[in-house]
Amino acid sequence: MEYIGENMTKNVISILDVKENLKEILRRAGEMKKNYKNGESVRSLKDKSLAMIFEKPSTRTRISFEVGMTQLGGHALYLSPKDLQLGRGETIADTAKVLSRYVDGIMYRAFEHDMMVELAENSSVPVISGLDDKEHPCQILADFLTIREIKGNFDQKLVYVGDGNNVCNSLLLGSPIVGMDMVACTPDDYRPDEDIFERAVKLGEEYGVEISRHDDPKEAVKGADVIYTDVWISMGDEEEADKRKRDFKDYQVNREMVERAADDVIVMHCLPAHRGVEITSEVMDGPHSVVFDQAENRLHAQKGLMMELMG
Repeated sequence: MEYIGENMTKNVISILDVKENLKEILRRAGEMKKNYKNGESVRSLKDKSLAMIFEKPSTRTRISFEVGMTQLGGHALYLSPKDLQLGRGETIADTAKVLSRYVDGIMYRAFEHDMMVELAENSSVPVISGLDDKEHPCQILADFLTIREIKGNFDQKLVYVGDGNNVCNSLLLGSPIVGMDMVACTPDDYRPDEDIFERAVKLGEEYGVEISRHDDPKEAVKGADVIYTDVWISMGDEEEADKRKRDFKDYQVNREMVERAADDVIVMHCLPAHRGVEITSEVMDGPHSVVFDQAENRLHAQKGLMMELMG
């Protein structure tokens, strides 16, 4: 089942689903964060409920959505497959139809993109992707909020170093929309989704930014304003751990790599991190790291998104 954004306007299962209102969501998220820090309460989702289906475990996704709904005056329900009849054979389509009668929105963290699409197609309330094997749009909202806070604008060069996974895919599609150049630097066997990359290049042409690929991290990070990495071994890839560590050995974000970038480069990681593998502790805890700002901004970016869809 193929889906690359913009077809299901009430849902956000691709970063392209917020193509027209991405900057407004970021503006609102920044405003809500400022208000929260000042002790001001915004209860605009009072008495509304969000169902959260988790096929994969999570720290940041679960906590940020649950706390976010509470701060907005609503309620979030954590649902694992074993808590639902999904675990006993009920279809995802029927689950979507039933949940739509009870709640005001559904957040789904899925293994498979096809399941995400099927849930969205059968839901009458907004569906938000908390991650699938193709994209991770909520993470990218938090990333962009962080870049805007730290850098002040998106006139930047972002270099993603590592596995061309779902985070890389969403960064590729989102970067042109905010006006940011991006390089996806991966080994040849770990490139991002080809259809998504081609779509991103076309978006880059439309928005006047450069979207490109590279396989040499030493060259790719020269002059980078943002270096971004993610785990090399995602959930489901454990059997390939030794091979992946060999294949990615030159892609570790370490002090030498950071020194090749711009003097004021920021280093990002969507977490959880395997310290000493894709990123060193020296960098992750160092002055260039904004990793924990990213993590905090999951909360505020998702509040901005839920306001857009459910407010």
